[in-house]
Amino acid sequence: MKESKYDEVLNIETEGNQKGYNKSFHYHRYEPTPYSALERLFSEYELTSNDHIVDFGCGKGRLNFFIHNKFHASVTGVEMNEKLYQEVEKNKTNYLVKAKNKGEIQFHCCLAEKYEINPLDNRFYFFNPFSIPIFWKIINNILASVEKFKREVDVILYYPSEDYIYYLENHTLFESIKEVPIPGLYENNANERFLVYRLAY
Repeated sequence: MKESKYDEVLNIETEGNQKGYNKSFHYHRYEPTPYSALERLFSEYELTSNDHIVDFGCGKGRLNFFIHNKFHASVTGVEMNEKLYQEVEKNKTNYLVKAKNKGEIQFHCCLAEKYEINPLDNRFYFFNPFSIPIFWKIINNILASVEKFKREVDVILYYPSEDYIYYLENHTLFESIKEVPIPGLYENNANERFLVYRLAY
């Protein structure tokens, strides 16, 4: 299915990249994960309606709406850019006109590292939204939450940076459990893949 067709089915608008650049060196510009890549990921990695997914740097919410529609899971998007936040809230209003799924869907306009990890949050998605110091802080927030409320936790990386991978594999108890390459793209660019890490404790 074409990207625009998916948006039409979900009654949202998520195409296009962010115009201009963020003033901060630490936060990268918005670019949505391709629907074709999401299809590939979730053909090999299952979610359930009991999962609570957090997308850091959610932009216009494509991942959130896709997961909510497909798995009826609860989803949270965290976005620091106020303009994108306004757009994702508009998408939410339009999406809910058609959606009949029961999972909760919510968005927060704040810095990613300021988002307070909910005890039910157990799946965390990153498409290189910020620099490694911000990633460290968020992973530490996740680990602190798990210390208080024990649960299985996964971190999902798309187009994973070497810095993210190195940190998870050398400075945390997260272990790689799955790699999902994107056919037709991975052959020419090794970054075109998903990596899933699960916290071992």
